[in-house]
Amino acid sequence: MRRVRHRVGSLALVVSLSVLAACGREVPPLPRLGPEDKVLAFGDSLTYGTGAAPQESYPEVLARVIGRTVVASGVPGETTTGGLARLDAVLEEHQPRILLLCLGGNDMLRKVGAATIESNLRKMVEIARRRGIAVVMIAVPEPALFGGTASFYRRIADDFALPLEDEVLNDVLKDNRLKSDPIHPNAEGYRRVAEAIADLLREAGAV
Repeated sequence: MRRVRHRVGSLALVVSLSVLAACGREVPPLPRLGPEDKVLAFGDSLTYGTGAAPQESYPEVLARVIGRTVVASGVPGETTTGGLARLDAVLEEHQPRILLLCLGGNDMLRKVGAATIESNLRKMVEIARRRGIAVVMIAVPEPALFGGTASFYRRIADDFALPLEDEVLNDVLKDNRLKSDPIHPNAEGYRRVAEAIADLLREAGAV
């Protein structure tokens, strides 16, 4: 009995230390945004703002919250393959200081392999990095009843030292009061997404 208690106690200690380590994770720094610097919100329908009026999309709300230009470049239905194909041209057009990268949901809905999604996201980060553009990763929840965000978002963020927002979309899309349909937020949901990203930008020193 004493040995069992010791094992249970050891397991509890490991779990507690893991939780503390996660809570104490430092946010990688971002460049400070000047008054004329742009932020590019790049993604699919979650960036486009499907389910709400244009002025209620998260990029529009974020711009008002942080007092900077936020360019919305969301294409409903886009996969990471499509995003990878168009990213370089969009970066060239807008010359942002920071890229908010939010893709992967449509891949998962279409059952694209996780390795392909991760590879495409990594290539997009590399494209931005080559241009000297900082990247923020925004994780999308897996399309499952009790699914959280896919593990590759954290892996990419850790490998590239990127700020990661991996909670807000998962929380919003589990709350029917914050959704316009099963996979899109409503205006209040997008407001919460914008506020969470604004908090992350502040914590990382961008604003």
